Amino acid sequence: MSGASLGTGDNGAVLPRQGIPKLFWKILITASAAGGAFLLTVLLNGDDNNIWQWVASIVLGSATLIVQYLVDFGERLEVVENSQRRHIDDMKQSLANHHAEMRAAVDQSFAKINEATELFSKVDGSVLRSEEVTRLVKAYTQVGDEAPGIVKSFAEEELKRLAELMEDLISGRADSSFENHEWLIDLALCVKKTLYATSTTVDRDFWSSEPAKRYLVAQEKAIKTRGVEVRRLFLVDEPDEVTDALRQICQRQRRYGIDARIGVQSQLDPGGTVMDFIIFDGELCYETRPDHHVRPDMTMLRMKREHVEDRISQFDELWAATEPEPEPQPDAGRTAPRRLRRVAE
Repeated sequence: MSGASLGTGDNGAVLPRQGIPKLFWKILITASAAGGAFLLTVLLNGDDNNIWQWVASIVLGSATLIVQYLVDFGERLEVVENSQRRHIDDMKQSLANHHAEMRAAVDQSFAKINEATELFSKVDGSVLRSEEVTRLVKAYTQVGDEAPGIVKSFAEEELKRLAELMEDLISGRADSSFENHEWLIDLALCVKKTLYATSTTVDRDFWSSEPAKRYLVAQEKAIKTRGVEVRRLFLVDEPDEVTDALRQICQRQRRYGIDARIGVQSQLDPGGTVMDFIIFDGELCYETRPDHHVRPDMTMLRMKREHVEDRISQFDELWAATEPEPEPQPDAGRTAPRRLRRVAE
């Protein structure tokens, strides 16, 4: 009936065909049905004045019109139902996706909580002081919340450097550009038993610097408070390099409680060039590597047992081949006038 006048859109909706209005088709079909009914009753009855011919045609035409509207209504209802069904399906899919996202977010949050709980449980069970780790975390979070941008970036770089150092310590070696005085002083504050060190011409200028003063104070504290034995061997290549300035450095270190000696490498036969190294508690070796200008170019921490034992053997051999430096004697020319003054008195 009305199918000839209808088309379907992209979303399944029934649309009238272009060019001929849908209402025109309804009227045409209704009139055709009514006219056909009228002719049929005339042919069957043969009486042109019979009112039933008009009644039949009107009833049939009305029924045809009602059927067309019912069909149109059914098509429109089907379109609405399909649209609602798609909308409900979309909502279900959206809710399912949202549920999956929320579940993933909750699982991720719980995973982070579990990771943090596991981490702090390991910290509590470690021999390291857990309060320092907690202090670091609290301070870092406060910097992230309150500090300006440049301070946050600086804090991130420092934390990154600290994390890399911790990872390097796990591997048994750590390196730093140039001479890292902070490592040196911190190790002197941590040493508990022995500190054995060599000092070549590479770090001779270090002993007149400000970090050297802090380093000597830290060693003096280790000697007096923890009973640490500190030995330092100043090495020169030839005997003529044993100057008064070097002897004064040794004397100054002895005043801090350090057993300081001078060794001539050409006489000691150490079996090769000796680098500057410091052995802390027989467990960690602090070494400096010179550049082509014979200045400290890199600091290296070595904790491998074989390497540390080699350095201990090397130091013991050099130390055993040297003699303690004699204590300076008072100048007789300076004391004689004092005796004369006392006699005169």
